Amino acid sequence: MVTTGSDRHPWILHADLDQFQVAVERRRSPELVDRPVIVGGNGDPEERRKVVTCASYEARALGVHAGMPLRRAYLKAPEAVYLPTDGDTYSEASVEVMDTLRAAGHPVEVWGWDEAYIGLLPDAPDPASARAVDLADRLRRAIAALNLSLSVGIGRNKQQAKTATGFAKQAVDHIFVIDDGDWLPLMGDRPARDLWSIGPRTDAKLRGIGVRSVADLLAVEPQRLTEHFGNHQGRWLYTLARGGGDTSIVTEPPEAKSHSKVETFPDDIDDPFVLAQRVDALAGELLDQVVAEGRIVVRVAVTVRTRSFRTRTKSHTLRDRTIDRAALQAAARALLDAFEIDRPVRLLGVRYDLADGSAAGGNDEASGFAAGAGR
Repeated sequence: MVTTGSDRHPWILHADLDQFQVAVERRRSPELVDRPVIVGGNGDPEERRKVVTCASYEARALGVHAGMPLRRAYLKAPEAVYLPTDGDTYSEASVEVMDTLRAAGHPVEVWGWDEAYIGLLPDAPDPASARAVDLADRLRRAIAALNLSLSVGIGRNKQQAKTATGFAKQAVDHIFVIDDGDWLPLMGDRPARDLWSIGPRTDAKLRGIGVRSVADLLAVEPQRLTEHFGNHQGRWLYTLARGGGDTSIVTEPPEAKSHSKVETFPDDIDDPFVLAQRVDALAGELLDQVVAEGRIVVRVAVTVRTRSFRTRTKSHTLRDRTIDRAALQAAARALLDAFEIDRPVRLLGVRYDLADGSAAGGNDEASGFAAGAGR
């Protein structure tokens, strides 16, 4: 993991690809331009328990948004074009985009298929944002050459940059700058929920102490925040309200501590034999990913969600870390058997917690790595 700090970045840019999955689909099928397009599941709007993963702006104008069940989207937009999620194609397009961003010569931290942070490297003592705006313009033109569209927010830290992107999407040139002096005039009257990393639960707790807007949060004494939210989160909320945030750029992702795989069933399952088959399959598919990364499993967890939406997880630390397929599947089945399942199951998941580092290099298990994975 390579991290660059705030001393090297007078400005941080947040690059966000507009309606990315739809844009990739339109790039290969230009006839979809200007039409409402909805991506999700296998492209069948009648498919049960599948959700919208991306909606074009035309579809959003009809009330469709990401995360909405496909069936509900169909009620709002029956004339839209529905397309299956094509992860491989989106991944290839994302690699193309991120390589283009890196080609500008500044550190890039990737946050998924369609999002990245770029740390502007200083050229000379220049507190003004002109160089950052120039870089944003060059990045936008480079991405436009790929037949994709980019919005860029610019700020002193990641929160400011991410917030600025929301304004950039409404701007004519799709670029927007937030500086420390702009923060309160722009954000003071907005809901505290609009701050980076504040989710529904934190927002509900804030409302419980009378905080609804960013200005409200700004007025709360730090001691009161730490009393209600703990020392770490309380100090973080105090920082967020003032427009502070993370200033690091991590150019290589940290090593994953775990991998998981879940399956939502088209129809609820109440047959224990079928559930055992599905947990076996999930455990095996997940192991393939672990083996491909040269990692070893130290802990197994199984999650069950029933028809009532009750969700539970059980886990077990292995006596010996392993990549033995039969042993891991047996551990997952044992965890599944430990549940008292009184209703049909709608979702099943398996998670592996992983040992630090790779399996290779002086490890007794490494010599049987491939063979063990295949058993």
